[in-house]
Amino acid sequence: MPVKVHALDHLVINVADVAVTAEWYRRNLGMEVKVFDPGGGKAPRTSLVFGDQKINVRPRDGDKVEWFTADHPTAGSEDLCFLTSSTPEEVMAHLQAHGVAIEEGPGPRQGARGTLRSVYCRDPDGSLIEISSYAE
Repeated sequence: MPVKVHALDHLVINVADVAVTAEWYRRNLGMEVKVFDPGGGKAPRTSLVFGDQKINVRPRDGDKVEWFTADHPTAGSEDLCFLTSSTPEEVMAHLQAHGVAIEEGPGPRQGARGTLRSVYCRDPDGSLIEISSYAE
């Protein structure tokens, strides 16, 4: 039987400044910042927890052996889409209240389960962040 994945547990983003990025995601997207011990004598790690998922936040210039990183870690190269129960108008008002520039939206986009209503902004490294809700 072939291997077939069924969910995404976590992903890792490479960033210029772990603390700045973690605070941005906490303040603007409501994610919980957690610091954890990966074991094996390695430095503590930072993750952003939301729902049943997490994003590990790794310094882009971290040692490849210590951080077990991708071959070409680059800050600001992600395009991430997050789901919310808030309306696009609520998302826009929240971002504007926190001084986050809106790149585009709201507008319809195709999601994994159908049509999304999406608002776009950028995180501190310039990664494109899509904040979406499914159209009713």
